[in-house]
Amino acid sequence: MTYIVALTGGIGSGKTTISNVFSSLGVPLVDADIIAREVVAPGTPALQAITEHFGTDILLPDGSLNRAMLRQKVFAAPEEKLWLNALLHPLIQIETQRQLNQVTASYVIWVVPLLIENNLMRLADRVLVVDVPVEIQITRTMARDGVSREQVENILAAQASRQDRLEKANDVIVNHNNEKDITSRVVELHQQYLKQAKSVRQENRNE
Repeated sequence: MTYIVALTGGIGSGKTTISNVFSSLGVPLVDADIIAREVVAPGTPALQAITEHFGTDILLPDGSLNRAMLRQKVFAAPEEKLWLNALLHPLIQIETQRQLNQVTASYVIWVVPLLIENNLMRLADRVLVVDVPVEIQITRTMARDGVSREQVENILAAQASRQDRLEKANDVIVNHNNEKDITSRVVELHQQYLKQAKSVRQENRNE
């Protein structure tokens, strides 16, 4: 099994920026957000179930899921969030495992925003947290998604706290400095993960 580094961080922390740098170094990515979109694509059983549950107004004119409306519905009603998680989480986990099993590289970056919230740390060999101050998360997300401060604060309240993430981290990237610092930090971690992956492979051969 490939050495798995779970990359996580709160909304607006810059996980995509970091994962793209790893990708540029030739590291394969398995992205939970992309998988989450794929399992509710038009024509999938999950989207059919969501439409039956919430009604056809949960769809955009092109037949795809109106993710903004769905987010509003589940944040407004905890029981709806539970229903949606029960539907989607098993599908996401099955596809995630399928993609991880296909990786042949020394290690893989598993991008998983809700790693801490869903208690998935045991599935990774290493946890890498992208850390930024909360105020930066808020301003970045407002600018990126065109949403209000209140909406972003509600999302943050539903996520693990910054302290919780840092306590679970094996490694941390501080993502509010300049880009050059971030790239050099990723390169440093890349070399570290290659060594750790090699060490684990050798240990497994000796068992």
